[in-house]
Amino acid sequence: MVEGKGSTLVHVLVIALSLTAFGFAIAAERRRSTGSIVTDNFNATYCAYDSDVATGYGVGAFLFLLTSQSLLMIVTKCMCFGKPLAPGGSRAWLTFLIAAACLIAGATKNAYHTKYRHVIYAQNWTCESLRKGVFIAGAVFVVFTMILNVYYYMYFTKATSQAARKTTKANSNVGMTGYP
Repeated sequence: MVEGKGSTLVHVLVIALSLTAFGFAIAAERRRSTGSIVTDNFNATYCAYDSDVATGYGVGAFLFLLTSQSLLMIVTKCMCFGKPLAPGGSRAWLTFLIAAACLIAGATKNAYHTKYRHVIYAQNWTCESLRKGVFIAGAVFVVFTMILNVYYYMYFTKATSQAARKTTKANSNVGMTGYP
């Protein structure tokens, strides 16, 4: 890595992983399970849900987001791997936690609707489904997390390179003359 510049590979990987998570979250929103009322041979009425693809997309989005965040934290030796850079780094963690919560909650709720049948005994029948916008909220916070992570990494490399230059400069200016 060149002093003063962050690794282009780290930038590209963080952005690519985050955009992939964003794409998966959008796909999950578009493929949310929907239910329809079905009556079986025994005259029992229940909700039948279509495919469970959105759950896989939601989990995939979470895993890509987690990989992006983990990569950045390992490279910068932040949180579990060393001393954090400076105050304010928690903003990226906050957006990460919100995005992760939306993606995991959406995937869990979507999976619940597709895995279990509920017999309906009421007169007004409706089949519950995942509320619109859960995966979209996750996708929006994935983008916020990506932006904050890119800026965090830029400022991290700038701060560490300035510290390295100050250390080098201080060492090179030491005189070799004796005291009078």
